Amino acid sequence: MGILDGIVEWLAEQVMNGLDLITTSVLGALGCSMDTFLRYFPAADTMYRIFVATGIGLILLNWVWQLFKNFGLIAGVEAEDPFKLSIRSVLFILLVYYCRDITDILLEVGGTPYKWILTSELPPISFADFNSVMLTILGVCASGSVALIALILVLMLAWNYIKLLFEAAERYILLGVLVFTAPMAFATGSSQTTSNIFKSWCRMFGGQLFLLVMNAWCLRLFTSMVGNFIASPLSL
Repeated sequence: MGILDGIVEWLAEQVMNGLDLITTSVLGALGCSMDTFLRYFPAADTMYRIFVATGIGLILLNWVWQLFKNFGLIAGVEAEDPFKLSIRSVLFILLVYYCRDITDILLEVGGTPYKWILTSELPPISFADFNSVMLTILGVCASGSVALIALILVLMLAWNYIKLLFEAAERYILLGVLVFTAPMAFATGSSQTTSNIFKSWCRMFGGQLFLLVMNAWCLRLFTSMVGNFIASPLSL
């Protein structure tokens, strides 16, 4: 059993070392900045200009169509007030054109609490130390193949932690999609008939920012728990 225990202990250590590597790379890369998104999806920046042009074109097309209906050329069709329509159209053309600046400001606002969470002081943590602590506790409390039990617990911990990281990465990618398709969402705000789409996009954008911050908060809580547990494992 000595060889088996040694192999199992080595596997557990490699799993925890992998978690250390993932933690330092993923948490630092994710955030409210789109630099990482553009690094892996560089075409998004080019296609963003296409969305801006398409969004402005849709606003102008809707503007002309609504004015066309207002002049009574299509009888019996309800149309928007031409004065309000013109103001909304000009306003949203400007919003679409400066959409990137607007989303950057919102990302900066959302990124501030995210940075506070990542830079907060936590107990020193190394996931590789967690396995040795588990072996110590199980050696005191359990009998039999302690290393095998420790490996099972470590794998359960690693799997749940990786799921949290994947969820944070999914939130980040979805936020990037919302940012780089924002001109199309802004274009829908120029008309009363499609303004609900723009309102839904605003709610979704704000919700993704909030959930991304909450994901970072949950991950930091988890790592602080592990760090505190490693510092005083037998104080429970």
